[in-house]
Amino acid sequence: MQKKISIKNKRARFDYELLDTYTAGIVLSGTEIKSIRESKASISESFCEFNDLGELFVINMQVDEYSHGTHYNHKPKAERKLLLNRGELKKLEKEVKNSGLTIIPLNLFLNDRGLAKMNIALARGKKLYDKRETIKDRDNKKNLDRIKKSFNN
Repeated sequence: MQKKISIKNKRARFDYELLDTYTAGIVLSGTEIKSIRESKASISESFCEFNDLGELFVINMQVDEYSHGTHYNHKPKAERKLLLNRGELKKLEKEVKNSGLTIIPLNLFLNDRGLAKMNIALARGKKLYDKRETIKDRDNKKNLDRIKKSFNN
């Protein structure tokens, strides 16, 4: 029985306005997937970028070294290639180049076959006043739930 691994980027929804989401595979080496299975990864400060050949890479993704690895261990902050359909890659590249949007990882997980997948989103950065609005909405919802709970008791 394999436990569910889901590593989230909690700041993504706060810092960015998400426009479109995709699920992409990741090219990993042996020790990288073993570290991810132990939940030793972080995507909080990572982003995605295209190279000259039109391939999509996730940059600044932290995958800690495998504890039982030898000299074959991987680099913790290496660039890792993302796997998407050609049409999706073309569409994302066009959006990023023309309208100045960015691609950010939302969630790193293992599917039912044990393969590492990543949910990525095409996003636009929020301004400071948008972030304040998000905080205000969250506080209002919390207060409203508190009032409803006290009213029901």
